[in-house]
Amino acid sequence: MNTLRNKVSLIGRLGAQPEVVKLESGRSLTRFSIATNESFKNKDGEWKEKVTWHEINAWGKTADMVVKLLQKGHEVALDGQLVNNEYLSKTGEKRQSTKIIVRDFLLLTPLGDEKN
Repeated sequence: MNTLRNKVSLIGRLGAQPEVVKLESGRSLTRFSIATNESFKNKDGEWKEKVTWHEINAWGKTADMVVKLLQKGHEVALDGQLVNNEYLSKTGEKRQSTKIIVRDFLLLTPLGDEKN
């Protein structure tokens, strides 16, 4: 039941090629972002679309698979965990960011179908 406490599932498209970072410890970190789309009617009855960007981190073997399989524009379904971080900006302001640590993903774009 603990896996239900902090779980997020998203379907979206990669906005850029995944970026690989090799740490001194030998672990691999892969960073990428996905955009999710939500359609809704505004108060005037017009259809609008809202795009939300999500920062994703993958570690270890999952990071390796992300680099091997995912490319900019691919549609992907992922499960992960939310992680909140606090940091100081260059001007000394306290800021917060939320990232998703991906546990598992599924490529929805057929391999070889790079135009979608």
